[in-house]
Amino acid sequence: MITDKVFLEIFNNRVQAAVEEMANVVLRTGFTAFVKETGDFGTYLLSPAGETFGSPLDTGYNLSLGIPAATAIKAIEHWEEGDLVICNDPYTTGGMVTHLPDIHLIKPYFHEGRIIAFGLCFVHSSDVGGKVPGSVSPSAYDIHMEGIRIAPVKLYEAGQLNEQVLRLLLDNSRIPEQNLGDLKALMAALNRGELRLKELVRRYGVQQVEQGIENLLEYAELKARAIIEDIPDGSYDFWDYLEKGPGGYPIRLRCKMTITGSDIHLDFTGTDPQVRASFNIPTHNQQGHYMLVPALIRYFRTIDPTIPWNSGMVRMVSNYAPPASLLNPQPMAAVGARAATFIRVMDVITGALSQAQADKVPAAGAGQACIVMMAMTDPADGKSKVGVIQPVCGGSGARPMKDGIDGMDFAVGHLRNIPAETVEAEMPILIEQYGLRKDSAGAGRFRGGSGIDLRVRILSPDTVMTARNMERMEFQPWGRLGGDVGEHGEAILNEGRAGEQSLGRIDELLLQPGDTVTFLSQGGGGYGDPYQRDPLLVLEDVRKGLLSPEQAEECYGVVLIANTVDESATEVLRAGHASNPEAFSFGNTRNSYEALWPDNMQLAVNDALSQYPLALRDYLKRQTMAEVERTAGAGEEVAPSSIPEMMEKLRGAIGLR
Repeated sequence: MITDKVFLEIFNNRVQAAVEEMANVVLRTGFTAFVKETGDFGTYLLSPAGETFGSPLDTGYNLSLGIPAATAIKAIEHWEEGDLVICNDPYTTGGMVTHLPDIHLIKPYFHEGRIIAFGLCFVHSSDVGGKVPGSVSPSAYDIHMEGIRIAPVKLYEAGQLNEQVLRLLLDNSRIPEQNLGDLKALMAALNRGELRLKELVRRYGVQQVEQGIENLLEYAELKARAIIEDIPDGSYDFWDYLEKGPGGYPIRLRCKMTITGSDIHLDFTGTDPQVRASFNIPTHNQQGHYMLVPALIRYFRTIDPTIPWNSGMVRMVSNYAPPASLLNPQPMAAVGARAATFIRVMDVITGALSQAQADKVPAAGAGQACIVMMAMTDPADGKSKVGVIQPVCGGSGARPMKDGIDGMDFAVGHLRNIPAETVEAEMPILIEQYGLRKDSAGAGRFRGGSGIDLRVRILSPDTVMTARNMERMEFQPWGRLGGDVGEHGEAILNEGRAGEQSLGRIDELLLQPGDTVTFLSQGGGGYGDPYQRDPLLVLEDVRKGLLSPEQAEECYGVVLIANTVDESATEVLRAGHASNPEAFSFGNTRNSYEALWPDNMQLAVNDALSQYPLALRDYLKRQTMAEVERTAGAGEEVAPSSIPEMMEKLRGAIGLR
């Protein structure tokens, strides 16, 4: 029970200052561009039970609430002062880690021989080995292809470095020096957190600090529950897709969100089985897992910015992810590109929540965080280089009262861009274009955010490019309540030159000097009828270069002459417009797909697959979907009830009993 609210506010501010200071230590001392520029790292304070009670908001990766750290903590039988545990394995940490590049360090904070808290840090390493530079490939089909795995083990034991553990990590990376530098930055941050916690104990006493930790978590829970109670009780279904899964078929994520009083249950039944690719998220069905709840906690914080940013906000969230599904895979499924999936989970939860709170929740954003990486030998100095060129995101979805944000999606707002000058100084490449993409934003009374236009020129032979997490290359970001879809993404080799080629999703691409690759990212979906948008706002977007005059007329009914609004022509054009009453606009590609594959057909396939061993499910899904398409193409109707028999015949055809 919270007894001293004045102390709690003071304590909250001190905890927040401590974790922000820890994060700034990493930001200022990290080695790799993905750390010191993009900010893909985290610094947290945990209770002895493993709940996050301190997490930065201004610096680093703030998707930290709901980290299931208890399994990793319990993996160490005996903690001593001066211990430092390292790990990066999703399966032995119980879902605390979700892919191998996230190297975690855990340090116990003692007082008089007793642990009163833990410090937790992670850094996204730009390489931990595996089949491609950067360690993340969508086509990896087991975790052994993705790099070195380290179960929780002491890197330092009672203050003494275990050189063998350190060498094991560094010798299995393409960038050992940079990884060592990033690790030292994490160690410095953990030491800073320990220093600040000791100061709190000296100031307030250990009993009050321990009580403050629990009260902070309790206070966040109470405030989040108050918000949930304002959401109408009921169940809200929504689904969305990743593209180009095994066999070329979309991968569906489905959720039924049920609100009961101040509790939320997320049921992911109907989500596709785990795939023979790296899009799986190893949540281990941990309750309130941090890869499942970001859309909810951001909603809570938007409604009430005073909520302490800690795991108390997800105590009332329960979830069910079926075993061997995309969100709860069995070992040793590949998981490297799980960021593509968690971003889509955010869209799914946003879609479900928007049905209950239509006037408070935005349309879909770009829906990707495409991390462009390159590896080459620099002709200037003969050194091998591996590094991130840029996180290519896109526009956010339009809000019920405001346009979307250009160039950055809410789902990945923690990622910062890397200045072109920094990239060119560290890697032998040239950034020829980096700006906002014209005509990419979904039209609406409030338009979506515009996407990104990035073009990279290669300067060294045999450069390898990877670009993980490319999504919405076909299915567009959806609009809301009459708003239109955002433009889908594109990747183009040698744009505007002989041999120009549309690349689609990039896995591993070999490039030569003079080649260019252009990334055109997605715009966010629009919100509300575009013909209700103020014509002067449409004109402003044209003047800024975000919208062409042709699109102003076609999408908004605004006629422009000599860079001004022709009011009479606009009035005539808009008078003949019929508004779109649909709650969601999904675009022609998704609509065409779901004409053949409505919800009941997809559920029938998943139900039938559950009767077969895991080793057969991915194969049988591909074969069944291909057979349904062949049958429908021949003019025959396929009913959901016929799926089990069709699948059994396909199984029998390969001679398995």
